[in-house]
Amino acid sequence: MANLAEAAQEFLSHQRIAVVGVSRDGKQPANFNLRKLRAAGREVFAVNPATAQVEGGVCYPHLRKIPGGVDAVLIFTPPAATPSVVRECAFLGIRYVWIHRSVGVGSWSPEAEVIAREHALVLIPGGCPAMFCAPVDPGHRCLRWVLDLFGKLPREIQNPGSQGDAATPLGLGT
Repeated sequence: MANLAEAAQEFLSHQRIAVVGVSRDGKQPANFNLRKLRAAGREVFAVNPATAQVEGGVCYPHLRKIPGGVDAVLIFTPPAATPSVVRECAFLGIRYVWIHRSVGVGSWSPEAEVIAREHALVLIPGGCPAMFCAPVDPGHRCLRWVLDLFGKLPREIQNPGSQGDAATPLGLGT
């Protein structure tokens, strides 16, 4: 088990990260995270089947279309689409998945969490990388504190590879 900060740092240690659910509207949280991760030196790939270009670069329709693959995936899709993205991660052997969730439901789906557990993925089922990717802006620092205060962030993250127990729940904090 890891706490959220440890799991976030492990996720952010990967160099090739896909952001699924980016938008042609650059004001969306997915696009903000795409830019933030790029600014932090990561090789970041935009994924959205509805557009071929986002943020001045190529946008891939699916994870499997990214040349050379990725090490980690950040999901910003509607909750109904999240399980299929998690399945694609499992199929492609991508073990590190972060499902964005802030004040509301975000992209989180109970079915996606079950799929991740069944396939022994390392899943962060809530929160936002911008709360952990240095430099953290004051807004995300404050949001992290508020969400943690109200139990809206995951408390523990199961790493099936390190613990060998893929059946342990990956639930959100109380």
